[in-house]
Amino acid sequence: MTDPEVLRIAGREVPVVTANTVVVGTGSAGFCAADRLWEFGQEDVVMVADKVNAGASRNAGSDKQTYYKLTLSGGDGDSVREMAETLFSGGAMDGDNALAEAALSARTFLHLCDLGVPFPQNRYGEFIGYKTDHDPRRRATSVGPYTSRSMVEQLEKKVHRNGTRIYDECRVVDIITRPSAGPDGGTEVTGLLVLRTDVPHDGAESPYLLFRCTNIVYATGGPAGIYATRVFPNGQWGASGAAYRAGVHGKNLTEWQFGLASIKPRWNVSGTYMQVLPRFVSTDADGNDEREFLPEAIPDYGRMLSMVFLKGYQWPFDIRKALDGSSLIDLLVYRETVLRGRRVFLDFRTNPVQPELDASALSPEAHDYLERAGVLFGTPIERLRRMNEPAYQFYLDKNPYVDLEKEMLEIDVCAQHNNGGLLVDTWWQSNVGGFFPVGEAGGAHGVYRPGGAALNSGQVGATRAAQFIATRRTDDPASTEEFTAAADPVLAGALDLVTKATERAAAGVPDNTGDLLRDVGVLMSAKAGPVRSPHSIHEALVEVHDWLTRYEDLVTADAGSRRAVNRTFLVRDILTTAYVYLSAMADYVAHGGQSRGSVLYTDPEGSLPQVGYGPDAETELDLPELFRFTLDRGALDEEIQEAAWLPGGTRSPGDGLPEGWSEPEPRTAEDPAGRPLFRWRPRRPIPEDDDFFENVWREFREHRNIY
Repeated sequence: MTDPEVLRIAGREVPVVTANTVVVGTGSAGFCAADRLWEFGQEDVVMVADKVNAGASRNAGSDKQTYYKLTLSGGDGDSVREMAETLFSGGAMDGDNALAEAALSARTFLHLCDLGVPFPQNRYGEFIGYKTDHDPRRRATSVGPYTSRSMVEQLEKKVHRNGTRIYDECRVVDIITRPSAGPDGGTEVTGLLVLRTDVPHDGAESPYLLFRCTNIVYATGGPAGIYATRVFPNGQWGASGAAYRAGVHGKNLTEWQFGLASIKPRWNVSGTYMQVLPRFVSTDADGNDEREFLPEAIPDYGRMLSMVFLKGYQWPFDIRKALDGSSLIDLLVYRETVLRGRRVFLDFRTNPVQPELDASALSPEAHDYLERAGVLFGTPIERLRRMNEPAYQFYLDKNPYVDLEKEMLEIDVCAQHNNGGLLVDTWWQSNVGGFFPVGEAGGAHGVYRPGGAALNSGQVGATRAAQFIATRRTDDPASTEEFTAAADPVLAGALDLVTKATERAAAGVPDNTGDLLRDVGVLMSAKAGPVRSPHSIHEALVEVHDWLTRYEDLVTADAGSRRAVNRTFLVRDILTTAYVYLSAMADYVAHGGQSRGSVLYTDPEGSLPQVGYGPDAETELDLPELFRFTLDRGALDEEIQEAAWLPGGTRSPGDGLPEGWSEPEPRTAEDPAGRPLFRWRPRRPIPEDDDFFENVWREFREHRNIY
């Protein structure tokens, strides 16, 4: 890495940083990538962050945040292949990613242990585990509510010891590419444009900063900004739109995970918060007209309590459990908040339905668990403080704080994690050469995944990307002349966008960046959240398409406000992402997709949730027709949907589409908002064993088996 040099690009004097690799994002995946690159010998690395102390890894968690890895204790059998098959069984996951996540899980986990993450072990050094959701073994472990924060803190210390430079307060504007010099054609990374959000736009110093590089490791997290109702922490927005504009493909974009969470502060209400059986209450918008609403749909007292209990470890909304299981709770909360416009709270101060808990009505599973915990008594808050005092103290320590002994906790069904994301191959490289999406930004998961698999995936993906870069992508960045030519139109476009936005503000048009930021999230949560229909997806797509088409003439930003100029690019990124994601949802439905994972797709020919248990349930509940659905039952598990976005002006009407790609709605005129393209392909199988030692050893000596 060299100190920034000032180059004249797009008529401006702009500082340019040159490095082999730029790591974008300072969460657990980003810091892991930077550290691994240094360890593997590639020290020519810089990091870029919107805000170093923001992001999901550092600020999110749960009652007991899980890390998933190979079994490292006890006498239970386990193997890399078996763990890979567990991951692969979630559906629509590529087998090589599953195998790599299993194979490197022990290595990356022990790396974190050596850095100081205090994963529990017994006196003999075994790292004990427990069973999590979608887990046939006991592969899960935890250091408590802030497992990922502990990971970030220890990785960050190591990166600082390595001496890696971090550029903070930088908003990603665009990724700069050029035609690839490789035999397969395509494009490759040549740089990155960011906006320095700590520099006034109307001052003497350039608010723009360019990076000239050979590789970008993209650890920007999931695109949380497209949803208003989300448990992602404040400051976690994502930056996937820039990747789509640069030609990076998407994968499994329809697959989100939703679950019950408090909204002030944002936190998953899983684990003990559900197992102590709180009361579910709704009010009008002003907090009046309080009533319990679960008994309306679930009049059986014992069944209702048992379903609430199960939400503790069946926390994510799972459409398979919505017909006659615990995910009916999520749908009932959704009905109150989205369809009825009411607010929902957890009340830990009093018992549901009646003053005293009738433990005899509980299912054997719930009764035995609570009896072993010694809490078949009192109120929910008394049970919570007996079972898990830190869970009570947690809300006292937050801002804003909530005292669960004195007040109710407002909740909703929130977006929590995107299982899909940007396309990755065996080494977590995308279809654009030198661009490596890792962590939640990368679409490595399938429809379902074990709890905690995301933390493992982030560490594995970062390690794989670093291995490939340090071995196969060590070339110097493009020459100054080549870089300037590629960066010129990108910077010019950014300058033009801000000029138009600030000129409108100067002419008296009110700043609307905040309104647009809010409106797109509200629209997405209402029309394309955990409950979707072809009609609602279409409604949202029309609205987002209109905003994106008119964006250059719509957005207005005060030149004197760093926040407004920052939002000019942030909103564009979110609108681009929302447009691609909505188009993917429409294509999924057109492909015959039904309800699966954490999403209900309305089907007029389907079924409503039912009274009773299992196959004997016959009577449908009196619920909105919007909740009528048909289970996918694995019909598309062997296929993967890939998405591409061609920006407006890149192709004229009538031009041939790339082979194998299609448009959901073929256009006869050029669309300034761009064109979403999709293809469905068979998922890559788990690679067959090739473990004859002499052959592997020979190839390892030749090229480390990195190719």
